[in-house]
Amino acid sequence: MGDTTKEDVSGPRGKVVGKKRRAYFFRKWTKIDVMRASAVGMVHLLCLFAPFNFKWEALLFGVILAVVTALSITFSYHRNLAHRSFKLPKWLEYSFAYSALFALQGHPIDWVSTHRFHHQFTDSDRDPHSPMEGFWFSHVFWIFDTSYMREKCGGRDNVMDLKQQWFYRFLRKTIGYHIMTFWTLVYLWGGLPYLTCGVGVGGAISYNGTWLINSACHIWGSRAWNTKDTSRNIWWLGPFTMGESWHNNHHAFEASARHGLEWYQVDLTWYLISFFQALGLATDVKLPSEAQKRKLAFAR
Repeated sequence: MGDTTKEDVSGPRGKVVGKKRRAYFFRKWTKIDVMRASAVGMVHLLCLFAPFNFKWEALLFGVILAVVTALSITFSYHRNLAHRSFKLPKWLEYSFAYSALFALQGHPIDWVSTHRFHHQFTDSDRDPHSPMEGFWFSHVFWIFDTSYMREKCGGRDNVMDLKQQWFYRFLRKTIGYHIMTFWTLVYLWGGLPYLTCGVGVGGAISYNGTWLINSACHIWGSRAWNTKDTSRNIWWLGPFTMGESWHNNHHAFEASARHGLEWYQVDLTWYLISFFQALGLATDVKLPSEAQKRKLAFAR
């Protein structure tokens, strides 16, 4: 089974008429597809071996790794780079972007481009991980079909701000070396327990936390704002996703540095942004105005 898309793209939101579901497995796989699937598969395989190499200190390392890399993704890739919700000194911006590499979700140019396409084409047939194509597609399978994404979205022409910076071009070319070096150092430091409980368990937690935003937060949960899409808030995912599961809030106010807009909505990424703001390192921090909130509030 190959490509099953039949009609031309048309319409302001990129709606495709007569589109059949894409084949998940029985299609042509590119080199990048195989590399991505191998990385995801390796992390989950290491996770499965963790009980046979278990050490409490290795598990603690895995949890810390998951928290640090997940925060780096949400703080750097998402709110700082994709949405420009706040500004940082370059030394700090680059440090968090580098840390995010080890969440194994790709380099900044790739991640940010995909996310900007998601907001541009939310819930349409051009959405890179549209929930309209099924839970598992939006959760994980979209990652392994780069040809399909190119057909839907075109080239990476929406991240010229990152492509113009030498550091992000460098990470794009060398990401594999950084990750393999890190994995090697982890193994030399702690052996199989740290590789399985650390990289495996920590990586699996980080992966699935991010993936649930793309899948679950467009299917289940509550809606606080009239966004005209399927975005949802899932309160119990808040602490595990660093505040990203206030997804309806985010789609309502994309540029907002704060996703948990109420005091009781746990948003660890916002707390980190606030910390750096208090130090004078995070500037131009964007938040929704009361007028913007009134415009998107449901009629009472």
